[in-house]
Amino acid sequence: MNDERGVCLSDEIKAGLPPAAALFHSLSDPTRLAIVRRLADHEARIELRVADLVAELGLAQSTVSAHVACLRDCGLVTGRNEGRQVYYSLARTELLDLLEAADSMLSATGHAPVLHPAGTAS
Repeated sequence: MNDERGVCLSDEIKAGLPPAAALFHSLSDPTRLAIVRRLADHEARIELRVADLVAELGLAQSTVSAHVACLRDCGLVTGRNEGRQVYYSLARTELLDLLEAADSMLSATGHAPVLHPAGTAS
């Protein structure tokens, strides 16, 4: 895919990229990482719509929709239909473990963490 979504996990694996590399590549896009971070912030099983993410991230609806679709295609985000609305949440709690480990690594190397960037509450 050459659109703003980029390439998704399953496409990269099909193209021969090792699954671990494909996973990390799917999280390497700043917009997708911001979406995952917002969903992780709301992990008390509160789900967010694209409109919620647009308001929180200040990005265009088309951009957020495309990146959420990529994350869904990668199996990192799941959607639940309710009427005409789709509510998104993280598909696997293991993703939170991965982000926590990334926070540890970033802190150990003197960088701002992923889940709780400088200036936000922990």
